[in-house]
Amino acid sequence: MKLRTTDGVMLEAETRGPDDPIARVVLCHPHPQYGGTMRSIVISALFDALPQLDIACLRFNFRGVEGSDGEHGEGRDEPLDVLAALDAACELSAPRRVPVVVVGWSFGADMALSVVDDRLAAWVGIAPPLRFRPFADYDDVADDARPKLLVLAAHDEFRAPVEIEAEVASWANTRVEVIAGASHFFVGRTEKVVEITGRFVRDLAARYPAD
Repeated sequence: MKLRTTDGVMLEAETRGPDDPIARVVLCHPHPQYGGTMRSIVISALFDALPQLDIACLRFNFRGVEGSDGEHGEGRDEPLDVLAALDAACELSAPRRVPVVVVGWSFGADMALSVVDDRLAAWVGIAPPLRFRPFADYDDVADDARPKLLVLAAHDEFRAPVEIEAEVASWANTRVEVIAGASHFFVGRTEKVVEITGRFVRDLAARYPAD
């Protein structure tokens, strides 16, 4: 499928999951200039496993990646890509209302955590460096009462989890999970990422729309 951003860029995307899911997630991939695509290891693991938990997935390539038009926007324009994917996920859900969660890994996590939209039920940031946007761009999400989950790697090569934990200590309604033995790439630990993320989304769906 193709998505159109508000600035006219066409993005490559695909969906997977049941016709009547308990929730939908938008998956945002890692940095394009370091080989990140919607088929990167953690995104693929989530895309393959979450539908088995009745969670529908939409993954997409940021602008300038593989079948997506445009050029890499150095993190300035990519939040528009996230919003285009959110539009599509919400259209797929209509008319039934289910929670929609944006889930990003690395660069994708930074992009996801810079997007605030009334249609979102929650955010999941997997190994977010919190560096690919000006730090103030995370303030709106930080202050938002809706739930946030950060999944960190104990041995992250880019930012130590204690640094991220310190930066998000004041964020509202934010839970941090650190995966023991994991690097930033979660090789050999993707099942744990899936488990934590899946449990978070399923718990959210069980309470929705009561919260």
